[in-house]
Amino acid sequence: MALWHLTLLGAPTDAGAGVAGAHLGPDALRGAGLARALRAQGHDVQDLGNLAGPPTPAHEARHGPHHLACVSAWNQAVHDAVAGILAAQRLPVLLGGDHSLAVGSISAVARHCRQTGKALCVLWLDAHADANTPATSPSGNLHGMPVACLLGDGPAALTALAGGPPALQPAQLRLVGLRSVDAGEQCYLRQRGLPVWRMPEVRALGIAQTMAQVLRGIQAGTHHLHVSLDLDCIDPALAPGVSTPAPGGIGHHAMQQCMDLLAASGAVGSVDLVELNPLRDRQGQTAELAVDLLQRLAGLA
Repeated sequence: MALWHLTLLGAPTDAGAGVAGAHLGPDALRGAGLARALRAQGHDVQDLGNLAGPPTPAHEARHGPHHLACVSAWNQAVHDAVAGILAAQRLPVLLGGDHSLAVGSISAVARHCRQTGKALCVLWLDAHADANTPATSPSGNLHGMPVACLLGDGPAALTALAGGPPALQPAQLRLVGLRSVDAGEQCYLRQRGLPVWRMPEVRALGIAQTMAQVLRGIQAGTHHLHVSLDLDCIDPALAPGVSTPAPGGIGHHAMQQCMDLLAASGAVGSVDLVELNPLRDRQGQTAELAVDLLQRLAGLA
């Protein structure tokens, strides 16, 4: 397995979420030995520390997405930092923080792929579709909207980060592990024709066949695979330390196998590791599992 030149980047905010705690995620992942574990595999690991950004406002907006200015500022900071990491020919690993931060990271990756001529594919591992728009969101929380934003359907402050056309087209996305999807999202997924593997299908196919379908046509050298891993894709009995748990998720062995298959593809070029909420974890259980999974993704033998 090829060694990676990794750069860890923390974004300690949960402004996009409706529950506090994910802002503690980056430091919890470091405390669980993430950098040490990756270096033990022989990888070149750089840690840029945590980005600075505005605090989450005390009050939510009465109308429209909550904390939009704050979330937009964090995403701009993430975008700029990830763009710099990619320009240095290193592999960015964004440590969240809530999943709204993926708008910034993936927008930067999309720009990079346009410049380098690589085909971009995004694997979205999540219990939720994250495909609400401001018009359909039941909560107004922006961590439920990043997929729609990346497809150009959301607040201009977020959709414009990709610099021109939307960051993604539907065929570039693969959503795996879904089991908690709002009614408006159901319609959106159908209308936009998004490729989705819900949990009943994942269980019926098995993780190996699911990933074979997900990775079909993706080739090392010509493709850049971005893995956006929301830890609530895992069953909460195994990963309780998340803000929005949903029962019936992917098991530990299946997640390890998933990471192994992604590593074997040779196409992984960037990673989000998000939604770790230490306030809801049990003795660091979820953080330790996250470290194990990133080791597998980086090619643990």
